[in-house]
Amino acid sequence: MHTHPTRRGLLLGAVAATALSACATGGADDDDKSAKGDTTADNPLGAPADAPLEVVVFKGGYGDQYAIEAGTVYQQRFPKATVDHKGIQRVGEVLQPRFISDDPPDVVDNSGAGRLDLVTLVSSGKLTDLTELLDAPSLDDPAKTVRDTLMPGVVEDGTFDGKVFVLNYSSVLWGIWYSKSLFAKNGWTYPTTWAEMLTLCEQIKKTGVAPWTWQGKFPEYMNDPLMSLAAKAGGHDLVKSVDNLEPGIWKSPSMLAAADAVYQLAVRGYIMAGSEALSHTEAQNAWSKGQAAFIPCGSWLEGEQQQVTPAGFDMVLGTVPALTGADKLPAGAVMAASSESFLVPAKAGNARGGLEYLRILFSKKVARGFAQNSKALPVVGGATDGLTLSSGLASTAETAKAAGANMFGYRFRTWYPPLSKALDDATGELLTKRTTPDKWAERVQKAADAVAADSSVAKHKR
Repeated sequence: MHTHPTRRGLLLGAVAATALSACATGGADDDDKSAKGDTTADNPLGAPADAPLEVVVFKGGYGDQYAIEAGTVYQQRFPKATVDHKGIQRVGEVLQPRFISDDPPDVVDNSGAGRLDLVTLVSSGKLTDLTELLDAPSLDDPAKTVRDTLMPGVVEDGTFDGKVFVLNYSSVLWGIWYSKSLFAKNGWTYPTTWAEMLTLCEQIKKTGVAPWTWQGKFPEYMNDPLMSLAAKAGGHDLVKSVDNLEPGIWKSPSMLAAADAVYQLAVRGYIMAGSEALSHTEAQNAWSKGQAAFIPCGSWLEGEQQQVTPAGFDMVLGTVPALTGADKLPAGAVMAASSESFLVPAKAGNARGGLEYLRILFSKKVARGFAQNSKALPVVGGATDGLTLSSGLASTAETAKAAGANMFGYRFRTWYPPLSKALDDATGELLTKRTTPDKWAERVQKAADAVAADSSVAKHKR
């Protein structure tokens, strides 16, 4: 999908934050350049019938066909309007001067490397509050609001200090990937508990296949199963405690047990030799060739590997197994987040049209096209129903459906990058047996305490 440092949809790039802050001129209530047209049942957001609409979209791993399709529908609904669509890279570089001069496009997909810093845009009053869009009737079913059609967590992901300024389009799930055909050939069953995982790894090892590999140069990949195990054991309270920098949480029993669980993979020799030196593509390619049975990754994996995956490999996403028999979250719970951030600038010339464009974008018709073309799961509930999906996307959709409201996600990576880095570094040491679970917990807790004590770091609360 994207280059590695940008692959987490909610990591925010910092592009000339100071310049944007210095040029802050107020929010949507100041000098609103976009007049509201007449609202009707068919045009609930009052988009003007003949005003031009400018849409700028990050054209990355997902392409931009889905956004073009939304523009086509917009023009069908407003025949007198023109839609100027631009698919670009380096969104921040291109658009920062326009935000500073208060002449931004009407809709922006703020994604990819070097994107605009969302926190700064929000604090500078540069974005439109999307509550009105969320409360508007959805395009597919007027009895349902746009908010009602979105997967759990999407609105929260775009909320800053109580207001929704961003709506993400793609739903990313994290889990453990395996080849369905390899498992069928060997009679292996995907484990439901971590004890079963370790037992299966012993069986796999005897066949000459490495049970696991991982993207060693980027330890955050192995943090996904570790943090999922901790969340399952400790529940939503643990997730919130981590994000809220509560004292001692990294040394809690659930967190220590999760660290020990992944540590056992290393201690018992279940990780492919040399994995710690591999990039994400090198590890994934070794896995695609059948050199290892399991790899941790987000749901972009299938799209990223489609050029090198052998026919009949049938990759599928498995949910991280239960840590113990007493987990607070059910077996199907899964770590999820949304990415591909759409926003309407406060000073857009046609902000009303921008909101209407997003209402169209978040319809089932457009979302289905996104799923088919991008091999990714849109955040619109039910958008993939009835579609013939590839093995990976089908398993992702099934996992999301089975999880229902039991999706969870941490925010500390977005909020506190120094803590995120400390965790990644500590887990890199844990997986190479250069540290123990206890020392790992001490190290990460120390980093969390340092962030909590640093008055120069803005704190957030869940």
